[in-house]
Amino acid sequence: MLINSLLSTISKDIAIDLGTANTLVFVKDEGIVCNEPSIVAIRKHGNENKAMAVGMEAKHMLGRVPNNVIIIRPLKEGVIANFEVAEAMVRYFVHKAHKRKTMVRPRIIIGIPFGITEVEKRAVRESAESAGGREVYLIDEPMAAAIGAGLPITEPTGSMIVDIGGGTTEVAVISISGIVVSESIKVGGDKMDENIISYMKHKHNLLIGDRTSEQLKISLGSAYPNSHTTEKKQMEIRGRDLIAGLPRTFVVNEDEARKALQEPVSQIVNVIKLALEKTPPELGADLVERGVLLAGGGALLSNLDKLIHEETSLTVIVAENPLTSVVLGAGKVLENLTMLKKVLSV
Repeated sequence: MLINSLLSTISKDIAIDLGTANTLVFVKDEGIVCNEPSIVAIRKHGNENKAMAVGMEAKHMLGRVPNNVIIIRPLKEGVIANFEVAEAMVRYFVHKAHKRKTMVRPRIIIGIPFGITEVEKRAVRESAESAGGREVYLIDEPMAAAIGAGLPITEPTGSMIVDIGGGTTEVAVISISGIVVSESIKVGGDKMDENIISYMKHKHNLLIGDRTSEQLKISLGSAYPNSHTTEKKQMEIRGRDLIAGLPRTFVVNEDEARKALQEPVSQIVNVIKLALEKTPPELGADLVERGVLLAGGGALLSNLDKLIHEETSLTVIVAENPLTSVVLGAGKVLENLTMLKKVLSV
């Protein structure tokens, strides 16, 4: 026990939200120290591949790399798709959190999608251990998000959390430190970006990149029409004309952006309804009183809360810090490990 305490002092324990789109790192007693894209740039040299950039530096290279450099997102739909690259990415973030000290071996807690397989759990755990973790704990992301958002997870009352990440949307009803009902779909921010790209391609014969799609989603994207204004927001984008093969500028308005996002948004609403149908009556009554909490980057989509309220008649609240709810919750567990071990995923 003394040795563990000494090791924790030398190498501060960390919590990681290993997301499909972004990775956030929380250091005990310091707070969030890192929030960067889950992207790695790999340089190919013969039979060897070497990570040359990670995170924000790698994202800036998107669409601008030579043939011997590839950009990889090692997580797909919330789970590790490329173990070696994921390990390199986790090592980078662990070392960055500890200011490049290579000898530290911190205790690590990582948020994972609820319901992933034991093989996928093992891949996450081994990746963190290979990156220098002394002890590695896993926590279900909906539980971490609920803790981070301040929901009363230990009380005998129902709380619903909808965590909309880059690769997945997870819905959970929590009571007495456990997940009573859960539903998950492989739809999130990435799917929204893909739908915008597809819409522009088929509707306007314009090919746009991932970064442009994401910017359009953030600037114009919405789930429900704005009733308080008659003036439509617009955005000028650039892409390649698929007929002429030449660069072209095009102006998109908010109505088109909403149409492009209609399919993934409908899927998210439907999975919330499915979870509500499976919720026991007593907990359902609690939700009528307490409402639904939205977390994750997708919670920032304009008017998504209004659409969910329209479809379910429940009060819908967006978390105060939706992007950081999971890592803040994991950080709280890290600081109260003995008391909150019952919420960890085995």
